[in-house]
Amino acid sequence: MGKNKLKKFAEIERLDCVLQYPRERLLAEGFPFSGKWHGEVFNNLSPIVLELGCGKGEYTVGLAQKEPGKNFIGIDIKGARIWTGARQVAEMGLPNARFLRTEIENIDRFFAPGEIDEIWITFPDPQMQKSRKRLTSTRFLKLYGGMLKPDGIIHLKTDSPFLYEYTRRLVEKNGLEVVEITDDLYGSGKADPVSSIKTFYETQWLSRGKAIKLISFRLKPGMELEEPEADDIPKDDYRAFKSEKVSPATKDFA
Repeated sequence: MGKNKLKKFAEIERLDCVLQYPRERLLAEGFPFSGKWHGEVFNNLSPIVLELGCGKGEYTVGLAQKEPGKNFIGIDIKGARIWTGARQVAEMGLPNARFLRTEIENIDRFFAPGEIDEIWITFPDPQMQKSRKRLTSTRFLKLYGGMLKPDGIIHLKTDSPFLYEYTRRLVEKNGLEVVEITDDLYGSGKADPVSSIKTFYETQWLSRGKAIKLISFRLKPGMELEEPEADDIPKDDYRAFKSEKVSPATKDFA
């Protein structure tokens, strides 16, 4: 492991805005704040919003700045990525933002039923070959449903035509309530200050002329969900640039 990563890991250990519970620690110690995020972490009763696979935390930080009346938790397993957003939170003194370092597969262990108001899933890997790994699959929606309030909302923001269509079909097949849907967020005029927050990857996709898609929907409490037919959905024909290929205009997001 490089010295730079070791330095970042050491620094986030000292940051109060980061809670680190990868699988080994979670199994050994459990998590002390499930059901207690309002009272013992944020010290308020404001709504709690998650960003899953938050990476460097651009969306978590942006949300916390734009919506001070809500609390935000960015979740990712990679501490070297979380370090970027966590440092910004510490430097700006944002009281309504935290980061949780853990695997998304285990997030149901961190929150009590009904403790979460919204979930943002921003530019995840579409996992075109493995449906159970898609963050909008029935497997993960079942986990989310155990944490969300009955009227809680899930937002998917993606560049992937495949993942957008898969999620649209899943929502339609299961009769879920659509709050917002567009296959061209900026071209449709539906973008608002919150949905317009741009991550590193979104900036990359926009620079390549890709349309950004958004679908927001509500789960039905206790509902058994069914997977949609997806074999006929065309696969995405592009990949992310490697870091050394990112244009200078997007370097500020690295």
